[in-house]
Formats: sequence, C-alpha cells, structure tokens
Amino acid sequence: MSRFPLPRLALRSVLNRRATALLTALTVAISVTLFLGVEKVRHGARASFENTISGTDLIVGARSSPINLLLYSIFHIGDPTNAISWQSYEAVSGAPSVAWTVPISLGDSHRGFRVVGTDNRFFEHYKYANRRDLEFENGGPLEDTFSAVIGARVADELGYEVGGELIVAHGGGEFSFVQHDQNPFTLTGILAPTGTPVDRSVFVRLDGLDAIHDGAGPGEDHAGDAHTEDDHAHAEPDQITAFLVGLDHPAAALRLQRQVNTYPDEALQAIIPGMALVQLWSVIGAAETTLTLIAAFVVLTGLVSILTAILTSLNERRREMAILRALGARPHHIFALLVSEAALLALAGAVLGTALTYGLLAVLAPVLEARYAILIAQLWPGLYDLAIVAAVTGAAALLGAFPAWRAYRNSLADGMTIRV
Repeated sequence: MSRFPLPRLALRSVLNRRATALLTALTVAISVTLFLGVEKVRHGARASFENTISGTDLIVGARSSPINLLLYSIFHIGDPTNAISWQSYEAVSGAPSVAWTVPISLGDSHRGFRVVGTDNRFFEHYKYANRRDLEFENGGPLEDTFSAVIGARVADELGYEVGGELIVAHGGGEFSFVQHDQNPFTLTGILAPTGTPVDRSVFVRLDGLDAIHDGAGPGEDHAGDAHTEDDHAHAEPDQITAFLVGLDHPAAALRLQRQVNTYPDEALQAIIPGMALVQLWSVIGAAETTLTLIAAFVVLTGLVSILTAILTSLNERRREMAILRALGARPHHIFALLVSEAALLALAGAVLGTALTYGLLAVLAPVLEARYAILIAQLWPGLYDLAIVAAVTGAAALLGAFPAWRAYRNSLADGMTIRV
C-alpha cells in the first residue's frame, strides 16, 4: 500500500465510478445548499424583522399588551384597545428628554391597505434596517389636507401614479360599505420599497382624516386651515391611536417609559420597540426552528445517500478488495479506504453546495432586500460555513465506517479467494 497513498487511491476509486460518485456528491451539494440557504435567509429575516423599525426609542399607545401595541402601530395588524387623547400626546411630547414625536391615527383603509393618519415627520423620523431613511421613488411628501403618500406595494398592486386619486374607506378590512368617495385624496408621492409594513400603507394627514369624517370637501377649509403646509399648524385632532417617540439620549427611555406607564390622567403604555420585537419573534419563531430541522434532515438524507452508494457497491467490489489484498493491503487499509471515499464524496458535495449557496445568494440578495427587506449581511463563506463543511465531511466518514467495517470483515473472510 506504500506505493499507493491512501488519498490518491481513494480519489482514483471514486473516479472509477464517476457517474455514481457525481450523483452522490450532487445530492450532498443540494442538501448543503438548502441547509445553508435556509440558515442565511433565517438569520437575515430575523435581523430584518428586528429592524422593521429603527431609531425610535419608544412607542406610546393605549394600555394593552406590548405585542398588541407593536402589531397595530407598526405592523398594522389588529386593532387598538382604545384611542389616546391629543392632550396626553402633547403632555408626553413636552417631556424634557423628548426630541421628536410622530402621531399615528388608524381605523381606515383603501382596498385592503391600511390608511395611516400622520404628518411629514413620519417620513423624516421613521427609519428601518439599521437606521435607513425612507426615500421617495416618485413625488414627495404630504402637501395639503387631501394629499396622500403610498408605499411601494400599494403602487405596484393597484397601479397608482403620482397625481392620481384614491378613496379612503372606513374600517381596516378589504371591503367596506362606508366609502368616503366625496373626499378623494390626491397622490403626491410613492415611497421606495423597504420590505416593511410601510410598503403596504397609505399615508394621509391627520386633518385629512378628520375632514372626511366631518364631511368637509377638498375645496373647503377644515378648522380654518385645510391647506396649510405646516404640519404643526393644522387643526389638532381630538384623539390619535399611538405615537412614536425619539429621545435626545436613549438612556432616558426607561425613565420616560415608567412615567408614561404611570401617567395619572389616562391609561397609557410605552414600549421599547427592540424589546417588543424580540418578544414577538419568540412567539412566531417556531417556524424558523422548523425550517432548520427540515434542512438538517435534508442534509442527513444526503449523507445517507453516501452510505447507500457504498453499501450497494460492496459485493461488486469484493474482487477489487481481493486484488488490493494480493498487492499487500491489510484489512485496516480496506477499512480506511472506504471511510476515505465517504469523506471525499461528502467533502466534494459540501464544497460544491457552499459555492452554490453563495452564488445563488449573490443573485437573489438584491431581490430579497428590495421586496422583503431581508438583508444578507455576508455574501462570502465564513467560519460557520467551514464548520458545516467539516461537520458534513466528519459525519460522512462516521457513517462510512459501517460499510467499511463490512468490507473489513469480507476482506478477512475472503483472504486471497476471488469470488466471481
């Protein structure tokens, strides 16, 4: 055997059955691609989920559960337990540590998309994905009382363009019997895709929402200043749904949160978005665990294919093993040869699968970011990927020990006898 080093002999043995070896390595490659792809997208999805809102220190709304407040104020899922008064909003806004606030009013929709009453401070202060700013793909922010800005998904699905009109309906469902068709809104801007709930939202001014519910038309003044361009000067609503808070110093968040939660004049609740997002992910995170388990079982299937390929070839290779014994190979050499073949097939498949994973990610990463805001932070192999390649190779070598042990026993039993 000294004339034939084991790695070289294993490689020649694999190449001698190149068709079977190629299919086996390809099976491993596909399974590793699926596993690494799921892991990369899972980590990217979790990071993007936690970055749905960024740079906001507190969210304040009516007292309920933190997850419920987060769901309806940011994800626009569900409904608030109650509204909060404008006086309470101003009281919190005037706290010494508060740098800015953004009021939000919910309760209306447009063809299944939530309508968000707010002002231009939303487009200035709302950030996502590690403090990325909202950008306009077309047009600009809200102008007069009956202007509207829509997210990218709304524009794509409904085919809207700047300058068009839309009708707001009462209620948050896809269908509504109360259409405010006497008060159409004019589109002034379309936001660039973010992959957040912003893409599925319609934004109008707070006084615009008040106007359609009060019955004032687009040509009429609402509270005397329907067409003012100053967001802070328009008529104040009686109540809003929630508001976002930015602080001069993030360290003041806990103190202000405690003050809001014990506010004596109204039952308010303040939540820290990052903490609430982690809580929400813990509720829905079972899906990612399931995906990981499925991908791991696929990898196991690929490894079993190596075991199957070697086992099915044992009887055909007894003549080969006998010839190797005649050339001086010991039984333990036969054992090591088959283990090496299993490891070599797994190594080739794992390396190919890793390369395929990052090739696909390089192509799909812009699509994942634009449409789903799933940011793939690393587009080249790292230590984790090397560890996966090593683990797959080691596991294959371990599984290969079983057919190698059988070949070892056959070698001892056959000796120099050649069976035909």
